[in-house]
Amino acid sequence: MDTISALGLILLIAMVLVGGQQGFQAFLSLLFNFGALFFAVVLIAFHFPPLVVTLITGVIVLALTVFLGGKDNASTQIAFFASAAVLLILVLVIVPIEHWAVVPGFGPEDSDDLEQMSLVLGINFLEVAMATAILSTLGAIAEAAMAISAGLAEILDQHPKITLSRLRGAGLKVGTQIIGTTFNTLFFGFFGGFLALFIWFAGVHYSLGQIINDKIFVAELLMVLFSMVGVILTIPLTTWLMTMQEAKKRKMNN
Repeated sequence: MDTISALGLILLIAMVLVGGQQGFQAFLSLLFNFGALFFAVVLIAFHFPPLVVTLITGVIVLALTVFLGGKDNASTQIAFFASAAVLLILVLVIVPIEHWAVVPGFGPEDSDDLEQMSLVLGINFLEVAMATAILSTLGAIAEAAMAISAGLAEILDQHPKITLSRLRGAGLKVGTQIIGTTFNTLFFGFFGGFLALFIWFAGVHYSLGQIINDKIFVAELLMVLFSMVGVILTIPLTTWLMTMQEAKKRKMNN
């Protein structure tokens, strides 16, 4: 058994022990998502439109993550619709910003690795950069939507007669609590993934201006910022949808 298989088995056991059936379903969603992303890469490599493939894959990944990760049908549906809406909004933000930032392709730091390799792939690297930025936001969006919808669903179970204004306030309060941890998760994930690059910057004595204008650094920082914007948009939208659903439910019961 290789290292990856061993770690995957440990992850599966831990998720089942902690989450039971939901943990197992979450592990399955991880496998299915990997398969969907791998298939998307293959389609893009065969010159299918990267943005079209990314949008379809993004919706599939959100559906797998949300519906296999939750057990309450009402809250999971709200989480899916909210995250899908935020995904579409982010596409409208990401496309022009990626055009303006001019960060697709490879940077000078990649020159040694790319030496003697052909770069004539026939693929629009700007669209690939957009696709990468869009896909990088999916996890944060789905996590925020599930946290808000599940939290509000639990509040409704415990306090079914709570007023809609208090329910809305509770959702926003839960959102403010997860924003800080989500932002830290995104930031430290970015910093940890690029620690070697930062050490390289220090070793070759890059100035602050050179660092903040480096193509690789800017591209990765943009993806973190897009994810943060996605989380911020997801919180009020999910809260509003949950409140509207509860208001409609109460109106039908009266």
